[in-house]
Amino acid sequence: MTEWRPRLEAGPGLIPDRILAALRADVAAGVLAPNTRLPTHRRLAELLGVSVGAVTRAYAEAEQSGLVTAHVGRGSFVVDAASKRLSAEREGGLIDLGRNIAPSSASDVKLAETFARLRRRGDLAAYLDYPPPAGFDAQRRAGAAWLSRTVVFDGVDWQRLICTGGAQQAIAIALAAVCRPGDAVIVEDATFTGLKALATHMNYRLVGAAMDAEGLTPDALEAAAAGGAKVVYLQPLQNPTGRIMGLERRAAIVDIARKLDLMLVEDDLYGAYAADLALPTLASLAPERVFYVSGLSKSLTPGLRIGYCLPPRGETWLDTALGALRAIAFGAPGLGGLVAAQWIEDGSADAILAGHRAALIERTALALTILGDVAERPRNRAATHLWLPMSELDAERSAARALRGGVQVSPPTAAMVEGAEDHGLRVCLGAAASLAELDRGLRVLAAALSPGDERGLGMV
Repeated sequence: MTEWRPRLEAGPGLIPDRILAALRADVAAGVLAPNTRLPTHRRLAELLGVSVGAVTRAYAEAEQSGLVTAHVGRGSFVVDAASKRLSAEREGGLIDLGRNIAPSSASDVKLAETFARLRRRGDLAAYLDYPPPAGFDAQRRAGAAWLSRTVVFDGVDWQRLICTGGAQQAIAIALAAVCRPGDAVIVEDATFTGLKALATHMNYRLVGAAMDAEGLTPDALEAAAAGGAKVVYLQPLQNPTGRIMGLERRAAIVDIARKLDLMLVEDDLYGAYAADLALPTLASLAPERVFYVSGLSKSLTPGLRIGYCLPPRGETWLDTALGALRAIAFGAPGLGGLVAAQWIEDGSADAILAGHRAALIERTALALTILGDVAERPRNRAATHLWLPMSELDAERSAARALRGGVQVSPPTAAMVEGAEDHGLRVCLGAAASLAELDRGLRVLAAALSPGDERGLGMV
């Protein structure tokens, strides 16, 4: 490429800060590709008409934030985030198809840029204090705006929204508001492993209900409720199977909940990846009886630990949920929520999510090509994970063969509820460090699915 000559934003900021901001912006926009060699300190100073010291300080801060790497005698280079992740994965010796994390490194660049902006805020110290019970108003407003535009929600009332330390905490708050130890909670036969861990800790009794291609079935819900359970935890975009409830199914589930007076906890953590289907949330269909749960770990980045809990309408439910939050964590997160709100307000969150979606569309197409008919075809193009239905024994054996070949998948029984019949393997598409690594891992897994075919197991 031609020699990099950044365009510095006009304003009162210090020259090093303005150079650093321009560098971050050009990396995020793709103007500076990974491994691009930057001008020398002296050359960039000449191009910009500034002091060499100003450039040196900007480069030093860029290196400290992980944006560039400097090599004595060679110069400064833009960091290849994908290669960095690949090296980290290689240290573990396994290709990871077992963790549901986002595939893009866009959030890495955005975080460094955001810290630079936040440190110039005049009210930063205020966020070191305890936040109000449901979180700072600005962060609740930002969360409501985010949910409203990413999950086809018909407007979220920010005054009912509670900020939490991740979606797991939001689930804990919702269940604590409607359950007591020993109570039964209806769940899909295959459910979120975090929910199982919470149930064990809180002594909730899980009652499995059968699924079909759209997740929880109405008949199974009625049968499970016949035992006296009054609370249902369910996922419209299901984890681990990736199955998505259609509009008629969602309406049917709501009708049964109203008929049997069931409270629903709707975990919509992956909803942003199915927004193109324009399906209403259960909370929008039955706002009087649904605790809506979401968060930013899958759509943006897990390290923020920002979740959201929207209680059913009515002050009693909000107060009860806030009481549960106070008992569990004393209050909402502050500093992490500040970063999240900044991203949502300045458009960074939309850019990060768009990058994740684009990467997952590519990865989903690759996975379906390699795995073929053994994988269920998801309704959404940007799938975070695929489901490979098979018997419990076959799933265990396939996972073990894949592990011997250097590929790790989710433990097959981790998500299953006692008595479940719908077994299989979950294959996560985001954790592999690159598309090439995902390709290798999927081919090893494909070989592991065929007993006696060990040809693909030596590829890693």
